[in-house]
Amino acid sequence: MLDTAWNRLSTTLAFGTAKQGPFMPDLPADTSVPRKRDLSRRARRGGLDDRLTGPRPKHRKKHRTLFLSDIHLGTPGCKADLLLDFLRHNDAETIYLVGDIIDGWRLKRSWYWSAAHNAVVQEILRKARKGASVIYVPGNHDEALRDYTGLNFGGIDVIGEMIHETADGRRFLVIHGDQFDSVVKYAKWLAHLGDRAYGVALAFNNWLHEIRRLFGLPYWSLSSYLKHRVKNAVEYISSYEVAVARSARERGVDGVICGHIHHAEIREMDGVLYCNDGDWVESCTALTEDDEGILSIVTWHRFSWEQDGGAVHETEVDDEASAVLNAA
Repeated sequence: MLDTAWNRLSTTLAFGTAKQGPFMPDLPADTSVPRKRDLSRRARRGGLDDRLTGPRPKHRKKHRTLFLSDIHLGTPGCKADLLLDFLRHNDAETIYLVGDIIDGWRLKRSWYWSAAHNAVVQEILRKARKGASVIYVPGNHDEALRDYTGLNFGGIDVIGEMIHETADGRRFLVIHGDQFDSVVKYAKWLAHLGDRAYGVALAFNNWLHEIRRLFGLPYWSLSSYLKHRVKNAVEYISSYEVAVARSARERGVDGVICGHIHHAEIREMDGVLYCNDGDWVESCTALTEDDEGILSIVTWHRFSWEQDGGAVHETEVDDEASAVLNAA
């Protein structure tokens, strides 16, 4: 049986409205249309910048497919404001949510949900209403949704795994990837313990991020920096990537798209293309596919209005805001 947190999630996905969704405590319960001034005031109380609640840019970056994972909504470490800015500037025909979108582990311990987290959920639901195909592949932190594979909530299809065909005809297995994590699979108590320690590190990250913003510096993750320089962590990432690539090769696909380890990468491994779309607690990355089937990693460390130190421009800011790795 789902606990209270997951009942709230199901209601939100099923209805996607402020009136019906318990994730929407800051929005009015009546059916009247709120004034923009009221929305702006409410957003400021919830910690959202006015520029994230105003009109969307007219010329958004268009992608064929967008892959997002490890957002961890429901945790203080989630960079929901940066993700919201990214979503407002990027559209796609198909959006894959590749696991750990909602952090059920954290929500079971204590409830955390900010205005920015509300806004991210509503932005994804809005894209589904506007015609985007949204596919949710649950991970280990939102594993409760695996009991609901095959169902549709608010225009979002919940599927255990997916074979995605790119514009150039290649076939990619889309999975979260926790199936290849021996700690999650065989010592779940240790995974939960590690998750708590990771939360402490991310809390320090948030404090450091706020200090850097005061000095006009972009987002930078200390925990990610240290993780990629500790020998055991590097070995863990490497063994994980090898296991995922091997499984993809055995299943006869051209590549695999996954998340889980919070390490974005596109790399040819043993005859298959390994793609990890990263996360939105450390690296703030997404994987995109264009109309020619080219896969790219996009990094969104700065808000759109910080690209040139000025206000938001109604232009396609993707090239300026991201570091892109292309794979043919």
